[in-house]
Amino acid sequence: QVQFVESGGGLVQPGGSLRLSCAASISILSLNTMGWFRQAPGRQREFVAQITRGNITRYSDSVKGRFTISRDTAENTVYLQMNSVKPEDTAVYYCNAAPSGIWTRFWGQGTQVSVSS
Repeated sequence: QVQFVESGGGLVQPGGSLRLSCAASISILSLNTMGWFRQAPGRQREFVAQITRGNITRYSDSVKGRFTISRDTAENTVYLQMNSVKPEDTAVYYCNAAPSGIWTRFWGQGTQVSVSS
């Protein structure tokens, strides 16, 4: 079983920036691929970004060019740098891992991101 703790959310104005952090209870290297997801009110949870053990990244079309996923193995933390945020980025953001190619069933509490002027 693995636990994820997300942090760094808050209220930000459109066009602003925010950096989210995700701490895992076990080595993120052993978890192979790490990812970020989000869930807006009344909508299903959706994929945002992922980073593989070899640092290959992939993004949803809605955030490509604005968000950057990264990992710090020394801190055992995965980050999501959010730039040029939009109101439609408002959601609870979660991280997860795919140690064997499938996202785990373990979800943290998430961190709320609200984009509003």
